Amino acid sequence: MTTAKHLKARVRARMARTGERYAVARAHVVGAGAGDPHPVVDAGWHLRGGTDPDAAALANVLAHRGVTGPDGPLTEPLLLVVGGGLGAGYILWEFAHDDSRVVTLGFTHSWQYFDRRLATTVDRLGIEATWSRTGGAAGAATALASALAAGDPVITWPDRYHLGYWHLPAFLDGGGGHPVVAYASSGTGPGARVHVDDRTLAPLTVPAADLDRARARVGSYRNAMLLVSASGTVVPADRLRAAVRAGLEAMVDQLGGSSTSFALPAWRKWSRLLVDPRAAKGWPSVFADRRGLLRALASVWEGVEPAGMTGGHLRALFADGLEQAAAVLDRPDLAAEAPRWRGIADRWHALAEAALPDDVPAIARLRELTAAVAGAVAEGDAGAAERAAAAEELWRLRAEHADAPPLDEARVAAVLTDMSGHLAAICDAEAAAVTRLGGLLGDPTS
Repeated sequence: MTTAKHLKARVRARMARTGERYAVARAHVVGAGAGDPHPVVDAGWHLRGGTDPDAAALANVLAHRGVTGPDGPLTEPLLLVVGGGLGAGYILWEFAHDDSRVVTLGFTHSWQYFDRRLATTVDRLGIEATWSRTGGAAGAATALASALAAGDPVITWPDRYHLGYWHLPAFLDGGGGHPVVAYASSGTGPGARVHVDDRTLAPLTVPAADLDRARARVGSYRNAMLLVSASGTVVPADRLRAAVRAGLEAMVDQLGGSSTSFALPAWRKWSRLLVDPRAAKGWPSVFADRRGLLRALASVWEGVEPAGMTGGHLRALFADGLEQAAAVLDRPDLAAEAPRWRGIADRWHALAEAALPDDVPAIARLRELTAAVAGAVAEGDAGAAERAAAAEELWRLRAEHADAPPLDEARVAAVLTDMSGHLAAICDAEAAAVTRLGGLLGDPTS
C-alpha cells in the first residue's frame, strides 16, 4: 500500500511539472509504454482512458460495441481527425454581477457547440446512433436507466459541479461540462449509482440522483444523450477515407478563417491583448486591480495542459491522428507533417509554463493540487478521499489569492509579456502548418 501511495505521489508530481495526463505520466514513472494493453474491466466495460473527452468517449463506446474500421479499431486520435480536428478559440468574459473575469479557450473544431463534433463524426462514418433530449427529469432518468439495463452505454453531458467528483466550488454551479460515458448501474433506490467513464483507468461511480441533476442543469443541452446502436460492424474503407479527408479539410477551412474568436486570428488577438494597456479587453486594463488574475492564469494552465479537465491543446493527439490518417489515405506526406504539430504542442506547453511559473511556491502548490485532483479522478473511486482533500486545499489557496496573485507588478508584467511572445510564435507556427496541410490536401497530383 505504501509503495502504491508513493507511486501515485510521483505520478501526480510529474503531472504538475509536465502537464501530462495521468496515464502518460504514470507510464513515464513506471517505465512502460503510454498505452495499457490490459485495461481494467468494470461491468464488462474496458477502462482505456483517453485525452479528448469527445473523441475518447466515442472511441471507447465504438470499441465496446465492436465497431471498427477495415484495418482495426477507430482510435481516439483518428476520430479527432474525422470530427474536424483542431480549432482555435479565445474569449475573455466579464460578468458584472460578481465582478468575475473568465478565460475561455477552445482547441477543437466547433468547440463552441456541445454536440457538433460527435454528430459530425458519426454522420461522416455512417455509424447508426440515436440522439435524445428529454425535457422532464423523471423521463430523462428513466431513459438513462433503461439504456443501461439493456447493456447500452450512452454518452451524456453532465454539469461538472453537480457531478461531484471534480469537487468544484459552488460559484461554478451551472458552468457546464464535457461528455462522459455512463455504462452501467448498481444498487437500487437512494443508493443507486451509475458507473461513469471520464477517461478514467479504474471504476468511478456517482449517485444516480447526482447524475440526473447534473444532466438537467445546463439548459442548452439538458438531458442530451447519444446512444450508438451499431454493433459488430465495419466502416467501409471508402467511407473511412472520405470521412478522414472531410475532417482534415474542415479543420483547414476553420482554422484558416478570419474570425478572431473561432479561428487562428484568435491567438494573434489574445497575444496582443495580453500586453495592450489601451484596449478595453486588454489584460493590463481588465486586471488593473489584480483581482481574478490568478484565476485567469490558472485557467490558461488548466485549459492548455492535458492534465486539466478537458484534455488541453490536443496538438500532440492530432499529430498521432495525422499519422493514422496518412495510413488510411495512403499519404505518407501527411504523416511527415506530424512532427511539425508535435513541435507546436511543445510551444503550447511553454505558454502554460509561462502562465503559471512554478518557481513561485504558492503557484507550484496550486499546480500540484490541480494535478492531484485530476490524477485521483483517473484513479476512480479509489481516489475519492485524496481528490476531495486536494480540492479543498486547492480552492482555499485560490481564494486566498483571489484579490491578487502571489506575484509583484514587475513579475506580472513579465509573465504577460512572456505569454504574449509565446502566443505570437504559436500563431505563426500553426498558420504555417495549416497552410502546408491545405496545400497537401489540395494537391491534385497526390
